[in-house]
Parts: sequence; C-alpha cells; structure tokens
Amino acid sequence: MRRPELLVPAGSPEVLKVAILYGADAVYIGGESFGLRAKAKNFTLEEMAQGIAFAHEHHAKVYVTANIFAHNEDLEGVREYFYRLRDIRPDALIISDPGVFAIAREICPHIEVHISTQANNTNYESMRFWHGIGAKRIVCARELSLAEIREIRSRIPDELELEAFIHGAMCISYSGRCLLSNYFTGRDANQGACTHPCRWQYAVVEEKRPGEYLPVYENERGTYIFNSKDLCMIEHIPDLVQAGIDSFKIEGRMKTALYIATVARTYRRAIDDYMQAPSLYEQNLPWYRSQIASGTFRQFTTGFFYGKPSEEAQVYDSNDYVKNYTYLGIIEGSNEQGAYRIVQKNKFSVGERIEVIRPEGTDYVVTVRSITDEDGTAMESAPHPKQALYVETECAQDHSVRFKQYDILRRKEED
Repeated sequence: MRRPELLVPAGSPEVLKVAILYGADAVYIGGESFGLRAKAKNFTLEEMAQGIAFAHEHHAKVYVTANIFAHNEDLEGVREYFYRLRDIRPDALIISDPGVFAIAREICPHIEVHISTQANNTNYESMRFWHGIGAKRIVCARELSLAEIREIRSRIPDELELEAFIHGAMCISYSGRCLLSNYFTGRDANQGACTHPCRWQYAVVEEKRPGEYLPVYENERGTYIFNSKDLCMIEHIPDLVQAGIDSFKIEGRMKTALYIATVARTYRRAIDDYMQAPSLYEQNLPWYRSQIASGTFRQFTTGFFYGKPSEEAQVYDSNDYVKNYTYLGIIEGSNEQGAYRIVQKNKFSVGERIEVIRPEGTDYVVTVRSITDEDGTAMESAPHPKQALYVETECAQDHSVRFKQYDILRRKEED
C-alpha cells in the first residue's frame, strides 16, 4: 500500500506553522496573485520563502496555487510571478490552465507541477495526457468515485501521483468551475474572487407573474437549495488508501488555526494508526469522530466517493456552520512570571474554564487565573480581538504541565 501524504491548507504564515506542527506532510498556500482564494490573507513572496524554509526544517513540503483560468491580460503577470517563484523554489505549483502550465514548464522546469481539481480530470486518458507533458501529480475531480479512482490508478504510470480532497467544503459546480458569482456580482470564481452565492437563499419567479417571489421549499425544510454538506472521510481511511490515492487533501485556506490544527492532527493520527494496524484505526474511530465534530462544519457527506450524492447531501434549512468550540488564541511564549502570551481572537474572562489543545493530541481543561495586557494592567476579560495579552492558567488534570508555543486555546460552547 502507498503511504498517503496529508496535505493541509494554510491561508497565512501562522496557519502554515500550525498545519505542519499538528501533522501535515505538506501544505498548500496562495500568493497574492493567481490563486483561487483572493479573500484569504495569502502570502507575500517574503512570507512564502520563510514558510518554505520552516516547512523544510520540519521535513514538510509547500505547494503554491496558481490555478486561475487566465485571460490574456494575466499572462505577463504570470510570467513575472513564476520568475520570482523560481528563486523561492516551492516544492510544487498547482495549476489548472494549460497556458499557465506551459509558462510554468518554461520558467520553472525544476519545480513539480500538480494539476488542480479545476482542470476536471475524470478519466485515465486525460491524466496520461498531463503526465506526458510533464505533470507530476493530478488532483482528482471531486466528481470521481472510489471505484473510478481505483481504475484510474491501475491504468496510469506508477510515478504519476493522485491527490484527492477528502475533507472540507464542497462546491455545487463541476469541480469548482462556477459562474454564479460572476453573474450576480461581477466577481469571477475562476479568478479567485468567489462570493459564495451557493450559500444564499433563493426563490422562484413564474414568467407570467413578475415580481412575485415564491420561496423554494423541499419538504418544508427551507430554501438553501445549493448549500452542500461538508465532505468528511475520517471513517473511510481504509477505502481511500486502498484506492491508491497518494495525497489526502483537506479543503480550507480561509479557515482558522484552530480548525486546521483540529483536522490536521485527527487525520494524521487516523492515517498513522491505519498504516500501523487496521485494528488500531478501528479501535480509535470514536476519538476521530469526536475530534472532527469539535470543529466547524455544515453537517457531513461522503461526496461522490460512493456514487452520485442524493438530495440528502444538501443542507436546506440554514447556511450556518455547526460550531462547538470558539477559537481564543495561540500560545506564542511566556513571560518571567510564567504567564502565556497570546494574541486574543475571541472574548474570554478570568475564572472561565477553557481548553488547551496540543499537536500530539492531548487536550487539557484549565481555569483562567488572570489576564493582563502588555503593560501589566490586570483585566477581568479579554474583549478586544487581536489584543496581545498574558494569561495565567491552572490545570486540574496536571498541576505541573507547562504549555508550549503553538498550543491553542479554545472554549467549548454550551449546547
């Protein structure tokens, strides 16, 4: 069996480090141009170079997305961008446009090229084509079943790698090639500026009754007719491995560090457990389920892996996430008094019980004993996002435990 890579998204330098420390073998990131997540924080070239250095120090890889569908006016900028990436040397470029692919092979011949899911590769002949002109890896179209992937694996060269999304948000359009955002707002999803109109509410207008908006109901459940559930394959790792997928890809370059840490360490452990012993994986399934459920999500589906999704793959009554935990901050270090420095993400108060999660999978429940600002002024609560604070905690489980840089603070929400 091939040992799969765990590939995790990173929308910022901070999240890149979290992804790697919490279990990613590789991360994929976007620069400030030519990727499909223009609203993510993304990376400057300097940050990209620093992120690649950090990854390589931790025996991980960095792939850079350049997967827009380019227009004529984009091509000169693409060339300039690739000249800069040639010097930074990411481990791979993720590309969907054949013209952009040609430029990458010309300017960056020593950098691997991976073909994005946007390129709609649904059969082994198209994958052979890309391999024949220099692609190292193909990201499978989301519409492929595991049976189709197994057949593709058997009909392509062994050295051609297959990557597949196995967790995260699903798109209602074929392999993500959507026109709704462009039509409604002029913001092109295929240029990285999607407004996610699939999550909006819709109504029907009958031709002879203009202005009369009829709500769209499906068995009284609501009107979010394009709102897909999130993909989750944590309970199906054996099937993914046996299909011959080389890289298990998580969706979410717009997600928080807490989300990335939770998902990365859960899939890391699930993959490692299965590769060590299938019985160990089966034994730990309840832990994987509980960890994945602690993140934010829109219910779960297995997507197209076991056949075409039914109407049950949609969420009709809401476009909100299920949210069981609130992200409070990442430990950056400590002061001489032993208080932990964080940059606060959401409000919490002295006396609250919160949790600290760690890369190796251990979670601790702690009580907030004190909060002070950078000037040493005591505070009863931390109400201001992005404020630097020092926090003292008391751990009931282990009074001697000391937390480390990149441990993450979160609060469990009441049911």
